[in-house]
Amino acid sequence: MWDAMGLGSGDPLVQMRDFLRQAGGCAVIDGGLATELEANGADLNDPLWSAKCLISSPHLIRKVHLDYLEAGAHIIITSSYQATLQGFKSRGFSTEESEALLRKSVGIACEARDIYCKGRSEGCDNHSDSKKPTILVAASIGSYGAYLADGSEYSGDYGKEMTLGKLKDFHRRRLEVLAEAGCDLIAFETIPNKLEAQAYAELLEEENIKIPAWFSFNSKDGVNVVSGDSLIECATIADSCKKVVAIGINCTPPRFIQGLILSTKKVTKKPILIYPNSGERYDPDKKEWVASTGVTDEDFVSYVKVWREAGASLFGGCCRTTPNTIRGISRVLEKEYEDPKSSV
Repeated sequence: MWDAMGLGSGDPLVQMRDFLRQAGGCAVIDGGLATELEANGADLNDPLWSAKCLISSPHLIRKVHLDYLEAGAHIIITSSYQATLQGFKSRGFSTEESEALLRKSVGIACEARDIYCKGRSEGCDNHSDSKKPTILVAASIGSYGAYLADGSEYSGDYGKEMTLGKLKDFHRRRLEVLAEAGCDLIAFETIPNKLEAQAYAELLEEENIKIPAWFSFNSKDGVNVVSGDSLIECATIADSCKKVVAIGINCTPPRFIQGLILSTKKVTKKPILIYPNSGERYDPDKKEWVASTGVTDEDFVSYVKVWREAGASLFGGCCRTTPNTIRGISRVLEKEYEDPKSSV
């Protein structure tokens, strides 16, 4: 909980701003989880994708979380992006077992944080007055399209039969379980359309979720979200929800990010977060990333100052980014913070 994590009490948006001040004005989010799990030997050719490791190799998830913390991340995102009650049940797990796996995703991230903090020479006791910022655990909630595992999180096309009510019913219990599992934030990620953003905003209020959230959309044209819905309209939905403490973009090519930040700024004064992918294109038919379509770590990191000047204050990476990417982002932001000419 935010209060328990030493971020004070009261308005969650104020707490987020306090967290950013602790971090020097900008904070670092971790990088790609699934692709990094694969780099560590996991086979994720499965509808459960990264959530498969909750069952088969939780130690790899913990290792990747630790790698990102060592690289400088202030926020680590859980392995629950593709973890759904419906998905686990389709694999033969009971309701109780499925809910336990969701909670496990938060538990592994919290365990990695504890290990990291214990090993730091200065420590990062979240109840201390340490100058080091608190490390937050964000519980990931992927879109309905992610559960379908058919690439529709990259199109936002759920068909004409999909309704606001159906989406809320799909996500409701998953949100409740994750919110009660000990995380600090709920990360609604890769939101592909306005309908799902509205479903999330209503659920946060209807279920009286105590944990603050962020909304992160994806785009393939630098103007709209992937469904073709207006980014400005989607960001407005997020801005109007009191439980939302940051709004932004993930899983989007780096070249589009600056314009998307500027568009988002038109409708919100809440902190803006960005964690693009490497720029590589995903082929949903072949279920693989198309090689040689992205940018190098060096090119990716070179954008950070531009994104910061455009108005972003939380920076990380999505698919195909690595601890090296996050280390580079952290170094750039540290240099910016040390330079009084670039203070926030």
